[in-house]
Amino acid sequence: MPTLLVLRHAKAVTGFGTPDHERPLADRGRHDSAALGDHLRSAGLHPDLVLCSTAKRTRQTLQGLALDGSAVQYEEDIYDNEPEILFDLIRQTDTGIGLLLVIGHNPSSHQLVHDLTGDGPDAFPTCAMAVIDVPAWPEVRPGTGTLTATWTPKTP
Repeated sequence: MPTLLVLRHAKAVTGFGTPDHERPLADRGRHDSAALGDHLRSAGLHPDLVLCSTAKRTRQTLQGLALDGSAVQYEEDIYDNEPEILFDLIRQTDTGIGLLLVIGHNPSSHQLVHDLTGDGPDAFPTCAMAVIDVPAWPEVRPGTGTLTATWTPKTP
């Protein structure tokens, strides 16, 4: 059974004077993404493929995870922040991929978790991640996933 990791980007700086797409991570965001990378390695969650928004803060979140060896696809459509776009991208994943990480934005990341599992946390703060067991990638639809774990920077 494939596993999907849904990750909201880490904390970015406020956008005063910077186009939204180009907002970089704040110091806290760099710290949180490194902590999540440590958690992923200790939990044995090494993605075969990462689908990442093209926004600077998502690319820097990915960099902070330090996931050496994972294939990466930068997807401009993730920035559009629509849950159905995320579903479409997930369904297009090659069936040989066992663990897929999607790095995106809210509210679509949080909505994807709820739509896919019918469950999920009440909040999905920056650098929050959900671990979801799903059927074969082409069969991923609302209600077909099982939430198995969540992680936030405040998780012990």
